[in-house]
Amino acid sequence: MRLALNKQWAVGARIGGGGFGAVFEAEDTAGEKAAVKLVPKAPGTEREMLFIDLDGVRNVVPVIDSGEHEDQWVLVMPRAEKSLRDRLQEHGQLPLNEAVAVLSDVAEALADLKDREIVHRDLKPENILLLGGRWCLADFGIARYAEANTVKHTFKLHGTFAYMAPERWNNRRATSASDIYALGVLAYELLEGTPPFTGPYEHDYHDQHLHGALPPLTTAPPLLAALITECLFRAPQGRPAAGNVLARLGQIPAAPLSGGLAALAQANQGAVARQAEADRQASAHATEADRRKALIEAATTSFSFMADAFLTTLTTAAPSAEVRKGKQGGWTVRINDAQLTLAGPTETTEIWRTTSTPTLFDVIAHATLSLRVPANYYGYEGRSHSLWYADAQTEDQYQWFETAFMDTPLRATTRTMEPFALNPHHESRGAVSPGMNMHQVAWPFTLLAIGDLDEFISRWADWLAQAATGQLAHPSRMPERDPQGSWRR
Repeated sequence: MRLALNKQWAVGARIGGGGFGAVFEAEDTAGEKAAVKLVPKAPGTEREMLFIDLDGVRNVVPVIDSGEHEDQWVLVMPRAEKSLRDRLQEHGQLPLNEAVAVLSDVAEALADLKDREIVHRDLKPENILLLGGRWCLADFGIARYAEANTVKHTFKLHGTFAYMAPERWNNRRATSASDIYALGVLAYELLEGTPPFTGPYEHDYHDQHLHGALPPLTTAPPLLAALITECLFRAPQGRPAAGNVLARLGQIPAAPLSGGLAALAQANQGAVARQAEADRQASAHATEADRRKALIEAATTSFSFMADAFLTTLTTAAPSAEVRKGKQGGWTVRINDAQLTLAGPTETTEIWRTTSTPTLFDVIAHATLSLRVPANYYGYEGRSHSLWYADAQTEDQYQWFETAFMDTPLRATTRTMEPFALNPHHESRGAVSPGMNMHQVAWPFTLLAIGDLDEFISRWADWLAQAATGQLAHPSRMPERDPQGSWRR
């Protein structure tokens, strides 16, 4: 294949490529050797995304010619001797002095990029090429071009899982700190022979980068181990700037420290490791907070649909019923002396999750459905059920469930409401936990699926009708339905 750009190029064999483009050897009419990258014209992208002004930036692979060919953009670069990935595949771990030299070349480029407010976005061994005796960064526009594709998560599918910073997994904007994180991964790989997090699948990488503890560095001297650990902090603001990384790399001694200096360096490494663990825990807490916030929003939205469907069905059947709207989508329907109240959802407090024993399942939010009547001769005033938004039956699958509780038969108590609702706290924890407890589950955990609420609504409508006509009575047996096996244990 021949390409007519600013120069005429004869394209030869394929020599590499990735998720966005293939690389071929090429030669111009004067015999200049080069590498040609063909990038598909992706929807929603522009040619300009592939180009960044890099004049004056050290240790970068320049684009010496460009154009287009059929449905592809063409980038022509000098032919490099090898990639860093080639070097690693040949020799595995690098000697300390060589690893520091590679990292210094890359850090030098990143320091210049930081001054220009340019982010590489896809730092990895495949994009680091040996050119003119220096390790240089290539493919500056490729990641930005990939991210602009209209397909969501294109960049994640670009083959960079092992080097992606935690903020990228949280779909936040890439910054120079993201490149520093990738540099930390690269440094770990050069010295240990493998990246710190190895997947193998996307969800594994996601959990490892956001929550995993950094495996110990076994070959790096204390000063370098501390620097790499700092580069891999979860919080972007905790990572060192590229200029700081470059300066500290220049201070890594070729020979091991001894005496008091060695002890001090070791103590510093320990302090950084402790800070890294605190940073990991803070990151995990922030990620969990974001997750729960999203689940609260989902619980509130689905509850409002359920509550509206319930109320519409009741008022259609009983249009003269008195209706009062409550908070968070809740309501009260009153017919004669019977009052059915759906209380809006409330976020579950920490008391459900942070006690001496782990919970069997997670509860994000809870609500209460109660039916009250004037006390009869025996003092009975009605019943109430709990509605929990939880992964009660399948781990990490959150939905609304109906359940209710009762006192253990061994406990001599008199209640005016039975069965009764409990919020997610230590009493209800005991009810769903193995062993003898003060309370028991009195109604099986019953899924409340939007669009499939007929049985649920019909049952409560029947109880409301009984209550409105003075016929609601204490259940003849407790529990009314067998609850065993209806929740995860």
